[in-house]
Amino acid sequence: MQGKGLITIVAIVLGLICLNELLPTWYASKIEKQATAIAGDNPEKYQKEIAKLSKDTLNLGFTKLYYTKAKDKEMKLGLDLKGGINVLLEINQRDLVNDLTSYSTNPVLIEALNKTDEVQKNSTKPYIDNFFDQFDAINKAKGTNLKLADPELFGNTTLTEVKYNTPDDQVKSIVKRKIDASVGTAFEVIRTRIDKMGAVQPNVQRVPGTARISVEMPGMKDIDKVKKMLQTSAKLQFWEVQQVPEMAPYFQTLTSMVAVKGDSMGVAKTVNFMNLLHLDKLRTNGVANVKLSDTAAVNKILNSKVGQSLRPSNIKYTQFMWGYKPEATDTESLVLYAIRGNINQKAPVDGAVETANISYDELSRVVVDMQMDSKGAKEWKTLTEKNVGKPVAVTLDGRVYTAPNVVNAIPNGRTQISGNFSQEEAKELVDVLGAGKLPAGAKVVQATVVGPSLGQESIDAGVMSFGIAFLLIIVYIIFYYGGAGVYAVIAMIINLFYIFGIMDSVDATLTLPGIAGIVLTMAMAVDTNVIIYERTKEELFAGKSILEAYKDGFKHALSAIVDGHLTTLLTAGVLFLFGTGPIKGFALTLGIGILMTFFTSVLISRAMIFSRLNKGKHLSVWTGATKNLFRNTWIDFIGKRKYAYIISAILTVVSIASIAIHGFKYGIDFTGGRNYIVRFDKAVNAEDIEGKLVTIFKTEDGKNSSVEAKTFGNDNQLKISTDYLIDDESLKADQTVEQKLYEGLKTSLPANTTMKDFKAPEKGHVGIISSEKVGPTVADDIKTHGILAVVAALGGIFIYILIRFRKWQFSLGAVAALFHDAVIILGAYSLLHKFMPFNMEINQDFVAAILTVLGYSINDTVIIFDRIREYLREKKSLTLAGLFDDSISSTLGRTFNTSFTTILVILAIFIFGGDNLRGFMFAMLIGIGFGTYSSIFIASAIAYDFLKTGKEDEVHGKTTSSKEVLTSK
Repeated sequence: MQGKGLITIVAIVLGLICLNELLPTWYASKIEKQATAIAGDNPEKYQKEIAKLSKDTLNLGFTKLYYTKAKDKEMKLGLDLKGGINVLLEINQRDLVNDLTSYSTNPVLIEALNKTDEVQKNSTKPYIDNFFDQFDAINKAKGTNLKLADPELFGNTTLTEVKYNTPDDQVKSIVKRKIDASVGTAFEVIRTRIDKMGAVQPNVQRVPGTARISVEMPGMKDIDKVKKMLQTSAKLQFWEVQQVPEMAPYFQTLTSMVAVKGDSMGVAKTVNFMNLLHLDKLRTNGVANVKLSDTAAVNKILNSKVGQSLRPSNIKYTQFMWGYKPEATDTESLVLYAIRGNINQKAPVDGAVETANISYDELSRVVVDMQMDSKGAKEWKTLTEKNVGKPVAVTLDGRVYTAPNVVNAIPNGRTQISGNFSQEEAKELVDVLGAGKLPAGAKVVQATVVGPSLGQESIDAGVMSFGIAFLLIIVYIIFYYGGAGVYAVIAMIINLFYIFGIMDSVDATLTLPGIAGIVLTMAMAVDTNVIIYERTKEELFAGKSILEAYKDGFKHALSAIVDGHLTTLLTAGVLFLFGTGPIKGFALTLGIGILMTFFTSVLISRAMIFSRLNKGKHLSVWTGATKNLFRNTWIDFIGKRKYAYIISAILTVVSIASIAIHGFKYGIDFTGGRNYIVRFDKAVNAEDIEGKLVTIFKTEDGKNSSVEAKTFGNDNQLKISTDYLIDDESLKADQTVEQKLYEGLKTSLPANTTMKDFKAPEKGHVGIISSEKVGPTVADDIKTHGILAVVAALGGIFIYILIRFRKWQFSLGAVAALFHDAVIILGAYSLLHKFMPFNMEINQDFVAAILTVLGYSINDTVIIFDRIREYLREKKSLTLAGLFDDSISSTLGRTFNTSFTTILVILAIFIFGGDNLRGFMFAMLIGIGFGTYSSIFIASAIAYDFLKTGKEDEVHGKTTSSKEVLTSK
């Protein structure tokens, strides 16, 4: 066999590379198992054992392994397998624009920014592009003829590149470049912060073309701490403080107004606002000392439209901010400060910190010493000179850390922050300040949190489904193809080894959908072998020798295999391009698997088989039970196509009607919202729980938010979805939702369950084992990308089939079949989502399933089309109908075996792969079934109907010899 030596060399070299990449994973796992065996569930003892075992080194000659290095290089596991947090941060581009315009108050600019904020909620365009569109439209409508280089806009000292006569297009280019650079700075700052947190194998990436940064931190448990560290701007600001005498008249007015208009201010009319302030207990430079339970009511009153309208001129721009935490002398209350603002709310001192460290004051209390940069030092000197004897507030992200009186001017930029810190809180602040400031605020627009217990369960479920699927394939392939099946199994094992090795070498992350992708790759590997072996059987039945039969089997099967692999690779590419998170991981795994399947199942398998045959040894390609299966099967498919058209038409109409009437159950990926998977210690009633939560999740105007509770897997687990406060992307909003969820479920939890336990339950305990949040803008992007992915896949497949088969009729038939499959799957999800005991939401996973099914279906179609193309060249004496029937009938063995093994694999994942994959696999099951059907009865039938040139001979037997012309229109 030509090239055998080269294939062998490549296989060995690739194998050694994969072995070298996988050894660290094996060694780290070995050490951790040893530590667990000794320490059990004791985390402190476990860490001691790890430290002890880490000193050992394993010398393999070509490499040395020790635990710390192996841990760094081991294969990355996704959140769904390891637990942890994944967040999508978005840098506030409005802040960046304000900064570049030096916080200009130009009315056209302000209106354009406000309009952009609204438009951005339903747009996939970058913020800055929408801003320029809105600015141009408003500028034209108002006839102001402002130039972007105007000093009130971007022609200021902040942007030295912009001159007074710089054209608008050039200014836009400069601003975009500056904003991109600022996002790059934010990326570096966030990566530095994560390093300081000691995260193991974090993954930080910029999302191309956006101001978003994706952060994945497997194994992290303190989710609030992570979010706080990532969102904190580290932009220390210093403000003048207004005190009680200046605020008292306004507070008295509010107290009187609440009694009249309390309802419209969000509180009861009986509330006495002045009593909530507890001015008699105030011991600081604040303006109120409010009980923690009353802070929400005070916020509603101060921020209400009525409250805003009553402000006198001296406090028109005042910002009310809360203290960082309760004072040590009163742990049940929080101090409210009145910060003297201005029209653009720019702080008098807004400088970065060059250095920060923990220190202690004269009373041995923990404080943070810091040194400002040169700009901040100058501004700080001016502010302290102006306010000697008066209080100045030190704020960070809208919280007041301290507000002492200025004793004298501070000329050198050195200052001290005291905030009743614990040692840990001070360290967090120092870490944040030391990593540098973000150029603008950051908000979490999407977040996924998976508890460690669910991660381990996912690993167990994934391994079980993987093992069962693998075993089923081995048994079936050897049963059906005998000795040749053994070589197929060997090639499949090598394939798996290569997939894991390559994934590790490219630093890919293995996820639960990734495991599903690997299992599906095994089905693809079986498909490849089935095509080869079925073709080899045909050659043997034609009377050829075993050696010649295998040669021709590989030769004639190659075209179909290449087409099938390339169309599936196209689908994987579309998924990778438009997918995010786990779906991108699924696509990467599928893509690597397809390439390795071709190498192992075609090239390596060929080398092994011919090595045996060239030695004169026999290699069976069937067993006694399977030798003649499908051999003489012939069905008049074309003659029965009208029945198939009727069935498909009925199914399509029912599906479209259901979609129009019942719609879908959209996941939060597409609508925005929060999902929580909550585990209880006993069975719970989903409807009762939902009823309780509906009364709790009410907006400030008293309206109910959307709430749904549904059994998830076992009857002691619920998946709870809500859109409550989803437009608020702050950490406080996340905590508020979790607190309300805890309150609503408290009666169903064990009596001793605390809020802390509920949010981060240990293994086996009750509480939130997984949560997910998707903001409205991200949901809109995901939905748009999902639609684009399906359209791109259909378009790409149409073009590929057209190029490969050179007849538009084949492309039309293929795409019509794919559209048919997609509509029926959508119809099934519309009809059944209320009744099935597992998740049937339309979300990212569903889009991935649809595209995977399309890839599988077109693969099936290509095999049949390839045989039709072959027969068109060789059997010109047949009628076109007979030729199609012959082609489909001759590939029935391949069609059955591929579909049967794939369905076996999907059933294994569906049953044993865990609750998270059931909806995904259900779509795959429907899709594989109808994909096989549509390849025969839709794709082939439509291609036939558009290829025939005149009235077709009604005889569709395989021995017909009509002189029908086979040229297409």
